[in-house]
Amino acid sequence: MSHYRPYPAYRDSGVEWIGQVPEHWEVARIKRHATLRTERCNDLPAVVTYIGLEDVEAESGLYKPTDGNSRQSDDSTVGIFYKGDVLYGKLRPYLRKAIIADRGGACSTEFLVMNTRETLPRWLHQWLLTPNVTQQIEAGCEGTKMPRADWEHVGSIELAAPDQREQAQILSVLDREIARIDALIAKKTRFIELLKEKHHAFITYAVTKGLNPDVLMKDSGVEWIGAVPERWGVKQLRHVASFTNSNVDKKVYDGQQTVSLCSYTDVYYNEFITADLQFMQATASISEIEQFSLKKGDVIITKDSEDPSDIGIPSLVAEDISNVVCSYHLTMIRTPDIDTSRFMHRVLQSHPTKAHFFVESSGITRYGLSQGAIGDLRACFPPQKDRSVIADCLDRETARIDALIVKSQRSINLLKERRAAFITAAVTGQIDLRHQHE
Repeated sequence: MSHYRPYPAYRDSGVEWIGQVPEHWEVARIKRHATLRTERCNDLPAVVTYIGLEDVEAESGLYKPTDGNSRQSDDSTVGIFYKGDVLYGKLRPYLRKAIIADRGGACSTEFLVMNTRETLPRWLHQWLLTPNVTQQIEAGCEGTKMPRADWEHVGSIELAAPDQREQAQILSVLDREIARIDALIAKKTRFIELLKEKHHAFITYAVTKGLNPDVLMKDSGVEWIGAVPERWGVKQLRHVASFTNSNVDKKVYDGQQTVSLCSYTDVYYNEFITADLQFMQATASISEIEQFSLKKGDVIITKDSEDPSDIGIPSLVAEDISNVVCSYHLTMIRTPDIDTSRFMHRVLQSHPTKAHFFVESSGITRYGLSQGAIGDLRACFPPQKDRSVIADCLDRETARIDALIVKSQRSINLLKERRAAFITAAVTGQIDLRHQHE
């Protein structure tokens, strides 16, 4: 953005939160540039395009229109919009959700539907999504349980803009620059996906084939595992570890001891459980503390979820932690030694294990693993002395891959910040794009 110059001359906008604007730009309330559509309908044909607040991707102007049958209630009132209208979500959780309709249709009445006059639809759209404008809108939201912005407030907010010809020039440059940034984001996102695939593929290969490509192989007898090194054994989890479901909930009870609670999210979002995690506080009985206190080498897995793909996510307790108890919806797996635990942790991350848990999970709206399904898991186990070697190798290689993922994600975040900053600078007149559209 540094190679773009400012406008030759600026003036005070007369609005404190807007500040300086290019000398020839006009500043007027949004209601001078757009009118609010108030048309309502109760009887929609099933094929009509319908847009709900949840259909809009925040800050992008993208949405997935559906047909009228997708509405929660067929007799509910909906708003009417036309091609080119700007739809802005007025509920506080959905502020920053604004779109430009590419067709006519119906929408949730929690949208403000605006028909622009003096301003191009995309200019109003981008203006509504700038941070300062969003702050002004949020400051005027009314209500306690579900604060919302009304048209009286939104329409009274000032908008700065040049004439439509210049708006079109600026938007043309925005399209070009945003497309470049989005292309970079897409490439880096795909790179992260490939790194994650490599991460899981490397783990799967190491815990089923080992590290020596020249070792003699044998049939494992398990279809989804295939051939394994000749000296490896295939065992059910119940024969190499003990496991139990925790029943310690998040409530605080009188007469119980205060403990730190390792929760579902602690396990789901962390590959390793360490003392520096921010555990929630709860209480537990003496027997629960004795049974479910975490020990170094414990492997914790998610036992149930609304999505079967989220079941069986493992985390290894990587160090000794005092007074931390495993929470409910989790299963504790404990092996005889730390090397077996470290290897088991990686086995539980492998594709064959994920496939087994996915198939064995049961439920309709919420899925879970039974004790039998967990114990039935069949996995490859190398001789004792090889487990530590494989675990050490996996720690090194996955850490390297994860560092690349973190670096790439940081780059994506910076690109998104740059994208947002460029849009804001363009529509607030901080940079002059009039001669950049060729």
